[in-house]
Amino acid sequence: MGIDWQLRIRMAEKGMFQTTELVPLLAERGVHLSREQVFRLVTQTPQRLSMDTLAALCDILACEPNDLIRVEVANAEVRKTVGEQPVSRPQARRTTIRRPGAE
Repeated sequence: MGIDWQLRIRMAEKGMFQTTELVPLLAERGVHLSREQVFRLVTQTPQRLSMDTLAALCDILACEPNDLIRVEVANAEVRKTVGEQPVSRPQARRTTIRRPGAE
């Protein structure tokens, strides 16, 4: 599973192109983050996000949490259908370890 963080896109849709524009808007809603924290929040997918921050972002951008966070399936297994040829996998090779002086 992967997460696609859409904050930068939602900001651009609202005409917000500077990360510093979010700082006072978040503060108005009781979320006090430094400029650096807001920059990381916008430019990187957060590992943890408080509900207060998420609610404030949704309020500022007039969106829902699903608009900011898109879950992507990674490494999904593909099911074969009847009659489909099996996928060939590379064969494993045995490795021989040779120590110096022992032959």
